[in-house]
Amino acid sequence: MRINYEISISPWKMDELDTLVTFANNKNISDNLTDAFPHPYTIEDGIKFISTYINDNPSRAFAIRINDKPIGSIGVFPQTDIHRKNAEMGYWIAEEYWGMGIVTKAVKLVIDYGFKTFDINRIFARPFNTNIASQRVLEKAGMNLEARFQNTVIKNGEYKDELFYAIRKE
Repeated sequence: MRINYEISISPWKMDELDTLVTFANNKNISDNLTDAFPHPYTIEDGIKFISTYINDNPSRAFAIRINDKPIGSIGVFPQTDIHRKNAEMGYWIAEEYWGMGIVTKAVKLVIDYGFKTFDINRIFARPFNTNIASQRVLEKAGMNLEARFQNTVIKNGEYKDELFYAIRKE
């Protein structure tokens, strides 16, 4: 049986703080993200995150939603200086929704939004080499592996490769 659901993205709202913290407070999620994403993920972390982006215009960070219910987060962040025509994308989704194709659809939505909204010609993401699922998401969304930097990041005391996936505006 196939479950029907509508995937969308829209800015986080402060009244969704408890949902954000419940889903984000997961070591399996934080293990695949930079150390800027804390574990444990506290109410204070959630308040800081939502407060940082709630008044963005244009928005850069969004809740990934199923039937308007937030289940993860995704963002597109324009760079500065000589990298100003680029934007970095990052995302995570609640573990119970892994493997359902939701993130691929959200990534496509953010790519479309990013190119229409910001003066950029490239969107990139930097998964760890150990995050095979994220690599597949990016490939299915039309992004290409541009580079692999071996043992350049350290996460939980372990060196990992940093991969660069990107898509360019057509």
